[in-house]
Amino acid sequence: MSYPIFHDVSRFSELDIYLFKEGTHTKLYDKLGAHQMSRYDKKGTYFALWAPNANSVSVRADFNNYDNSSHHLKKREDGSGIWEGFVENVELGMTYRYHILSDTDNANADKSDPFAFYAEVAPASASRVWDIEGFNWSDNEWIKKRKKNNSHKSAISIYEVHLGSWRRKVQENNRFLTYRESALELAKYLKEMNYTHVELLPITEFPFEGSWGYQVTGYFAPTARYGTPQDFMYFVDVMHSEGIGVILDWVPSHFVTDGHGLMNFDGTCLYEHKDPRLGYHPQWKSAIFNYERNEVRAFLISSAMFWLDRYHIDGIRVDAVASMLYLDFGREEGEWLANEHGGNENLGAIKFLKQLNGSVYKEFKDIMMFAEESTAFPMVSRAVDKGGLGFGYKWNMGWMHDTLKYFKIDPIYRQYHHNTLTFSFVYMYNENYCLPLSHDEVVHMKGSLINKMPGDTNQKFAHLRSMFSLMIAHPGKKLLFMGGEFAQFAEWNYEKSLDWHLCQEESHRGVQNLIKRLNRLYQDEPSLHKNDVETEGFEWIEENDNEANVISFIRKGSKRDKSIIVVCNFSDKIHEGYAIGVPTRGAYKEIFNSQSLEFGGWNITNEEPLKTLPKECHGRKNTLHVRIPPLGVIYLKRA
Repeated sequence: MSYPIFHDVSRFSELDIYLFKEGTHTKLYDKLGAHQMSRYDKKGTYFALWAPNANSVSVRADFNNYDNSSHHLKKREDGSGIWEGFVENVELGMTYRYHILSDTDNANADKSDPFAFYAEVAPASASRVWDIEGFNWSDNEWIKKRKKNNSHKSAISIYEVHLGSWRRKVQENNRFLTYRESALELAKYLKEMNYTHVELLPITEFPFEGSWGYQVTGYFAPTARYGTPQDFMYFVDVMHSEGIGVILDWVPSHFVTDGHGLMNFDGTCLYEHKDPRLGYHPQWKSAIFNYERNEVRAFLISSAMFWLDRYHIDGIRVDAVASMLYLDFGREEGEWLANEHGGNENLGAIKFLKQLNGSVYKEFKDIMMFAEESTAFPMVSRAVDKGGLGFGYKWNMGWMHDTLKYFKIDPIYRQYHHNTLTFSFVYMYNENYCLPLSHDEVVHMKGSLINKMPGDTNQKFAHLRSMFSLMIAHPGKKLLFMGGEFAQFAEWNYEKSLDWHLCQEESHRGVQNLIKRLNRLYQDEPSLHKNDVETEGFEWIEENDNEANVISFIRKGSKRDKSIIVVCNFSDKIHEGYAIGVPTRGAYKEIFNSQSLEFGGWNITNEEPLKTLPKECHGRKNTLHVRIPPLGVIYLKRA
């Protein structure tokens, strides 16, 4: 079969070119890349590539036996730097690369398509011609109610997952689950555990398994490790059919330096800065995007838009935002360049993030944008028109660090570190926070969550249950990495399945039951979620009882919602008849106790409703005397 190439066809209008040069084109995936189409009733594939500094670009592919001289693209004459051409008879699934020649040191490179929809399975790296149209979506009902499910007023409890190691087929050479297999098994588990959303570690195509997906080559392709693009669409569709939202971890902060990727793309530093003080990340040994370049911003914003548009994704978690915001991130003195004002802020990145959030929220008002941002950069989750970066939520890394630091301390010494426990409550409404216990906390010799806890085995489980119980009661949306929900002892290993056999043991199953119950309470009790990001959602009862290692507070919803009283005892001593002031007289029922038998606890509970006494306590007219178990957290609700 012959594969003639023609240059009298284009998918670009003058407006497309104008927007691309301006950096405001948000759907470049409809234009650049490889697209099946027809020319004069002849079927084939249109190829388009941005390579402004190349001398020539040709398509090396299955259809020409990877000859680099037979199918040359033609450069547009409008200054856009785009090369294009239409090749007849090119079919779905054919592999291809772009062969790029430039004057830079006689550069000669084969590159994967930055806009490819599909690729070969790593370590192979060619792109594949693919069509992502025509999937029969069945998630209309989910999309209709997504605004409510993703609202600041809703319960959002996220299960963070690495698809390659959640479960594996151990009897089948330890292989990955496919997207379709994961869809069915994971959706069932998420429903059983009462999670509202799942967050996937990056599934954008990447070459090295050990990067967990954070070193990206394909910003428009779901990794082929687990199946086809349509298989991943099926995954999302199944999640939606079961009422589960899907959040993608997305990496616009840096990219892999592998030769077939974006680095030195057309013989020049096209996507990255030339100066390594701006363009190279010394910690991660990766390239940093040049956010000052209009076309690069359009590329990245189009990638985010692509997943929301074509894959019906419900939210995006932007990785390593702090590394984008600061020019001196991870660098010593003399290793970075100040901005035009002499400061360390990356003005291009700030402009990009504002443009990103403004663009996606304009198109999809019912999605969520999360920032993994670990500094005190102001107004990360405030609107762009009010001076913010425009994210919907910010990961509360300070809460995570302080909480883990506190819980590592032996109870006998906690009274001297009480401020570590309470400090997050000082700033908890400065941003719209999500509380993360993510994959980063259970790798690189940091130990699993259960192994961070002090004491003997029984105490470790009690500490962990109390920490999770505090997390659900603390203002902010919730995120927990897989394995933590059943107290896996081993650190996460991306090369093997989670230790699911542990769920057969009473103590591990108890933690799993606790998470299931907490997630259910978080959704069922409006006072635990309605005001996660509003100051009226929280009121201290007692924050300063460091000698007893006790804190108590009230979570509040609207006026018609019953408040939840939360009492935490992080000492290893039982407190009988502990007095707390409550706002309303009457009887209060214990609706949750982290030391209940069903959770593997020590069965130190308040079985009967507790009645108030007309006695002032903590500035309130009514007093409750409560039995607080050691290393325990209880929730009370007026009967």
